Amino acid sequence: MNMLHLAQPEDRAKLSPLIAGYHAYAGLPTSDDEREDALEQLFSGDIHAAIWLIGPRRSPVGYIAVTFGFSLSKGGRSAQIDEFFVRESVRGRGMGSAALAALVPTLRDFGVHRLLIAVDQSNQRALKLSGRAGFTADDTHLQLIRDLS
Repeated sequence: MNMLHLAQPEDRAKLSPLIAGYHAYAGLPTSDDEREDALEQLFSGDIHAAIWLIGPRRSPVGYIAVTFGFSLSKGGRSAQIDEFFVRESVRGRGMGSAALAALVPTLRDFGVHRLLIAVDQSNQRALKLSGRAGFTADDTHLQLIRDLS
């Protein structure tokens, strides 16, 4: 079984409850309209991002949202995992690890040289998963954020 499926506009009905579930879990105060607007932008083709469904295409158990960028110092095309969610009922079964393992060669095929992920320092499970997937902390840089909305 293929672990990842690139989401298409017709997958919105499957994605919406997963995204709402992640936002509720993470305490992100987004509305249905805000999430639907974001999906509309993503599927418009104007945004350099993609979402992969995790698990069976008919009944996915999670998703990985990736944004694409560019870094002169890191060899060109880069990517960042923006959101990564697996339903609580299936966590701990290796699906997250398998999804990350499947994502890496896919991104390499897209010419991505560097993959970043931001993990809440209090989320030990996510930190362990990221470490097993080969992510390491960059002790020389601190990511700073400025919201523009």
